[in-house]
Amino acid sequence: MPSLLSPRFEDALIYATRLHATQTRKGSGVPYISHLLAVAGLVLEAGGGEDHAIAALLHDAAEDQGGLATLAAIRARFGDAVADIVAACSDTFEEPKPPWHARKRAYLEHLRDAPPAVRLVSCADKLHNARAIAADYRRHGDALWQRFNAGPDDILWYYRELSAIFNAQGPEHLAAELALVVAELHATTTR
Repeated sequence: MPSLLSPRFEDALIYATRLHATQTRKGSGVPYISHLLAVAGLVLEAGGGEDHAIAALLHDAAEDQGGLATLAAIRARFGDAVADIVAACSDTFEEPKPPWHARKRAYLEHLRDAPPAVRLVSCADKLHNARAIAADYRRHGDALWQRFNAGPDDILWYYRELSAIFNAQGPEHLAAELALVVAELHATTTR
């Protein structure tokens, strides 16, 4: 039976909420913390432990809110295991960010050799993002794609590649669900 979450998780939740307080989901106005909570929930439901759930809450912190300085703060506050997952789930610490295609290709290559803990958090992140894209596409149609730095063909390519990696290497349950969402996205957007 999984252990209950300790005060470290609560601390991470407060920390993530403060770091992302002014951030919203692209084009929706929804507070960004909703994404972090959903990813942490998916990680816990897939059998992840507290370090995995904390990393899920913080997976975008360094990339979006302070780079390597934030990663160092995460390492000091939550330990190496959490910080290593956060670092591995980030596609860049540079500001401004490098071009979209270069970042995504590098992330895919990195993910092929990533440890299971990184794939767990990353797959939960990508699953939640894909679900949000699919739901927003049903609501807004092709206007949705204006939110992104890449076009629909590129985004669909990226999610198909992610799905293939996760289906080959796990986590099995989340990978299977991601494959279903990616198939739905492909079917609805390529009609």
